Amino acid sequence: MSNLKRVMISLPNSLLKEVDGIVQKENGNRSQFIREAMQMYIAERQKKELREKMKQGYIEMGQINLEIANAGFAADHGALLAYEGNLAECE
Repeated sequence: MSNLKRVMISLPNSLLKEVDGIVQKENGNRSQFIREAMQMYIAERQKKELREKMKQGYIEMGQINLEIANAGFAADHGALLAYEGNLAECE
């Protein structure tokens, strides 16, 4: 990790005590804890953004599929009625 930059942050005492408690239990250090927490936060944000993009894509594709289905239904409505008539005759 030769490419490290030193930064100063301000934390409420209660949060720092929680961090120090975790660090002590895990035999780590504050810097490593903060690095890991930041990496986890960034990964979760990226997942959330991807889920939102996928959700929007599915919504858009649903609209496109509905338009295609409606266009096909309107164009083949007569053929569909004839097909249903043929099916009814077979019963």
